[in-house]
Amino acid sequence: MDEKELIETSIKSLPLLHKGKVRDIYKIDEKYLLIVTTDRLSAFDVVMNEPIPLKGFVLTQMADFWFHKLSFVIKNHLSGITPESVVANNEVAQVKDRATVVHKLKALPVEAIVRGYLSGSGWKDYQKTQSICGIKLPQDLRESAKLSEPIFTPSSKEAFGQHDENISFEECETRIGKEITSRIKEISIKLYQEASGFAVTKGIIIADTKFEFGLDEVNNLVLIDEILTPDSSRFWPLDQYREGVPQPSFDKQFIRDWLESIGWNKTPPPPSLPEDVIIKTSQKYLEAFKKLTGHDIKK
Repeated sequence: MDEKELIETSIKSLPLLHKGKVRDIYKIDEKYLLIVTTDRLSAFDVVMNEPIPLKGFVLTQMADFWFHKLSFVIKNHLSGITPESVVANNEVAQVKDRATVVHKLKALPVEAIVRGYLSGSGWKDYQKTQSICGIKLPQDLRESAKLSEPIFTPSSKEAFGQHDENISFEECETRIGKEITSRIKEISIKLYQEASGFAVTKGIIIADTKFEFGLDEVNNLVLIDEILTPDSSRFWPLDQYREGVPQPSFDKQFIRDWLESIGWNKTPPPPSLPEDVIIKTSQKYLEAFKKLTGHDIKK
């Protein structure tokens, strides 16, 4: 394994709170958490056996880019504390340029998905019902069609190993309350509009994306987790966009497509990823970062 690849963290100076599909979360104290982004990749909510080289660097640094760029829309969980300052000297290599120190917040149990184009599970739902998450759409739309306006289509946030499910706006209200659902919808669409408007000037279409939110100690809404990365969004090359067909992408859709092509049943254990699929995926993540930010990742 390349020294720059990180599949598992082994930080002993802080207690491990949670190991997610991609991120390992450590407790610093009652106010702050350390989030380390590994090179693990999950597809269809199953973690693959092989890491994607440099992926953790890309996800952390791209999310930080967007958090700063969109901070005028809503407060985010970044603390400004450097990850290197909260771990032991011999653990710095595990966190440098791939970790973030964030405020500890109460995460809301839903994912806020915004769709500007008809793709993925939204396209599958539309084919069956002419709607997504209960939102009726015009008839005769084609795959990858641009929607007349972005739509908010929340999903459940399930426990590790379970598939998240699309839910209706009303179900979201039942889970987290009417007022907060309305606020999340408004903010999520605003974030998507700002980000997609910027991205298209860099040659990238953001077809859809996922946001997560938490509440601080006085119940203010705060943007958390990661935002607008190749793991949480569909990035399409603008110059290759063609309605009516699946799009080439800068994200893990490449791996999803490969997994679909071999007939995998989307339950553990995952199949082994071919070397060329791993390398191509890493290259796509790096290209998306360079296009959007204008510079190379730090590593």
